[in-house]
Amino acid sequence: MDLLSDHVFLVLGVMLAGILAGFAGGMFGIGGGIITVPALYAVFQSLGVGEEASLKTAIGTSLSVIVVTSIRSLMTHHRAGHVDGEMLRAWGPWIALGSAAGGFLARWAPVELLTIIFAGGAIYIGFRRVFPKNRATAPDVNLMRKRLKIPLGAGTGLFSSLMGLGGGAVGVLVMTLAGRPMHQAIATSAGFGIAVAVPGVIGFIISGWGIPGLPPGSFGFVNTAAFAAMAAMAAITAPIGARLAHRLNGDFLSKLFGLYVFIAAVGLSWDVFHP
Repeated sequence: MDLLSDHVFLVLGVMLAGILAGFAGGMFGIGGGIITVPALYAVFQSLGVGEEASLKTAIGTSLSVIVVTSIRSLMTHHRAGHVDGEMLRAWGPWIALGSAAGGFLARWAPVELLTIIFAGGAIYIGFRRVFPKNRATAPDVNLMRKRLKIPLGAGTGLFSSLMGLGGGAVGVLVMTLAGRPMHQAIATSAGFGIAVAVPGVIGFIISGWGIPGLPPGSFGFVNTAAFAAMAAMAAITAPIGARLAHRLNGDFLSKLFGLYVFIAAVGLSWDVFHP
């Protein structure tokens, strides 16, 4: 209670980030991690938590919130008929394997490396969405082949876990580059978030267990207070974002997605590396 009473505005900030994360997760199929990671990092830093503990706990907590946003948005997308269930079943185990590996690796990964992975991946994803390749020439790639689904699925899980993104950002990029429609990519990638987040959260809890200097109320690199506040808000807004996504033009949706990914990545990079 002391944490809540002493930091009312910080708690409200976390709840606002949860609202935005749920909305963005539903709209873009990404779980909302690009919003929650920078927001949680800023909150933990303001509480006097060290830089490395702040970023790793922000990523781990973000993944825990993504479990909620992904389930809520996936249900809405599924009712609209845009989810590729066959691809989810084929890619899910490999995504989960890569995500678990990322969670365990987080214990030894320096904060600068995690920032570079997060920002570098997010900036590329954002750039590719704002300036897409010509759809008319996009190849129709069979993503169900073993030589593609195993490395791409595991890679999606690994980098999404280390970035705290939930799999959607990478999943949307891979599927659209392979010629899939934007609405189908967003809907299916919402399911990727579940495959990334559950094993990723377990990995971040285990890898952060016993680490000193974590934010109050943390289990490993997952903070329970921040999770509760964000998840409650995100669960409300995720279906709203998903329903709005079905009404928007796919190209406009793609550019909007890319723009906010790019801004969030630049903001986090500035905060970590700016002296």
